[in-house]
Amino acid sequence: MALKYQIIYHSKNTYESPLKEALWQFLIIPENNESQSIHQYTFENSEAVPYQESVDGFGNKTLKLRVKKPIHSIEFTARIELVKEDQNPFAAVKPTDPTADFKALDQLVFKVDHESFLTPTELTTIPKQFQELFKMDRSTTVFQNLLELTKWSFNYFTFKTEVTTTESTITEILTKKQGVCQDFTHVFCGMARLNGIPARYVSGYLHQDNGLVGDLQMHAWVECFIPGNGWIGFDPTNNLMAAGNHIKVTHGRDYKDCAPIKGVVYLSGNGSNETTYTVRVKTVEEFAAGRIFNKIQTQSQEQNYKQDQILMKQMQWQQQQQQ
Repeated sequence: MALKYQIIYHSKNTYESPLKEALWQFLIIPENNESQSIHQYTFENSEAVPYQESVDGFGNKTLKLRVKKPIHSIEFTARIELVKEDQNPFAAVKPTDPTADFKALDQLVFKVDHESFLTPTELTTIPKQFQELFKMDRSTTVFQNLLELTKWSFNYFTFKTEVTTTESTITEILTKKQGVCQDFTHVFCGMARLNGIPARYVSGYLHQDNGLVGDLQMHAWVECFIPGNGWIGFDPTNNLMAAGNHIKVTHGRDYKDCAPIKGVVYLSGNGSNETTYTVRVKTVEEFAAGRIFNKIQTQSQEQNYKQDQILMKQMQWQQQQQQ
């Protein structure tokens, strides 16, 4: 089944002292791949400054623009329309043999080919005292191990905002056992890489009206390379495989590679600055019905019910593949 989405990304930067010059980079436009296709998109700013498109080292579409005049604020708006396939993610996973799986992971050629996503980064290095929290079972497949890692991450952490930042260390995250999707994803990547499985950080949009939990701006999940299958998506924040509700924008080694907005700003004096975000992800039918998602994250009874329905749906899909 295909889902037609409309996405609106809006950010506003406000500066107490006038801005003299600034350069911004955005990673907010979804990629085209086998499960999603962009119909059209626009990107505008309140100063009508032209932007340039480029592709970064990971193949992500990048939008860049420069302002060279004094301003106190600037707004950016992206509008995107795309189609996303909502298919059984378990059906795409081919059966494999555990021995063959781990033999492939141990091959030097495999390690060289996937070095970028096997090498720990500052944000994904698991300290020695935490490395025994999750252990891979080599008697079962890599895919089954990753499903267990997804479940372990979901159960180990509590989703809670404002307890961590994008600079929080793995030690801080694992000690607090609380955080947001970026934290779940960094720990998952670290644990997978520790066990020889290539893992890349994914940033994208999440259709949260189905009761799923995610960040107020961009969601984060993981893609792991499974021998014989390729890159497969896992969402540890929601204990799910990535599917029709997940709209991929970028991937990289960690958050630093995928930050939706980066900037170098020169101000005319001292003073604070503020950035606010609004993201709306709706199906075309929801927009037509006027259902505006206010992005206030709550776990209401209705949301819990919807999330339970999605979990049950993925469990049924998994059981169908095992029969």
